[in-house]
Amino acid sequence: MATPHNEAEKGSIATTVLMPGDPLRAKYIADNYLDNQVIFNGVRNMFGYTGEYKGRKISVMGSGMGMPSIGIYSYELYSQYGVNNIIRIGSAGSYSSEANVYDVVLVTEAYSESSFAKVQNGYESDKTYPSPDLNKIIEETSKKNNIPIIKACVHSSDVFYREDKTPYYEKLYKEKGCVAVEMESFALFHNAAVLGKNAACILTISDSFVTHEETTAQERQKSFTKMMELALETAVAAEEM
Repeated sequence: MATPHNEAEKGSIATTVLMPGDPLRAKYIADNYLDNQVIFNGVRNMFGYTGEYKGRKISVMGSGMGMPSIGIYSYELYSQYGVNNIIRIGSAGSYSSEANVYDVVLVTEAYSESSFAKVQNGYESDKTYPSPDLNKIIEETSKKNNIPIIKACVHSSDVFYREDKTPYYEKLYKEKGCVAVEMESFALFHNAAVLGKNAACILTISDSFVTHEETTAQERQKSFTKMMELALETAVAAEEM
């Protein structure tokens, strides 16, 4: 059952997977929230764990950074391991005063200049979308658990270090409606659509292009607990879909 990127055996991964970019964030979630957790993948140190949360079997696995990386891991989870739902939980940079550091964002659409989807299967649009049913569960769960969220379009960028010194983020906010930037959801949503699966993305604002505030790597790994707990509670509800 193993792939070149995942050594998991059949049945060792839950049907719902939480997917942070950082594999150490996956480890943190497994160590602090999952009961009876076991590691199912260590290939390339892209750690994956399965355990129980409130009696439900849940998995968490790193995706790495960027669309090619999450594109590989999510495609294999969907197509090879019987995963039905992937909830990306990541960090994002704010393009607007609408979203401040530590705010939680539920992605409603992902805009990208990336060629990922076009190369993958000829998809021409510059936007991809999460699964409506999964987003609805996240919204309901956020209200039930009193976790405020901002629903927004995000920019999925192929480039982290951009040489454009103009305030390009202002244009993306005004013309494309992008409230924040990250690097993975466009590809995740596309894979889910291609394979008839479900995907969603919850983000925590880690830094701001507007105020220039930023969090540390350690804070990004361990302090985004509202996002983690919202995703875990959603995973429990999603297992009942």
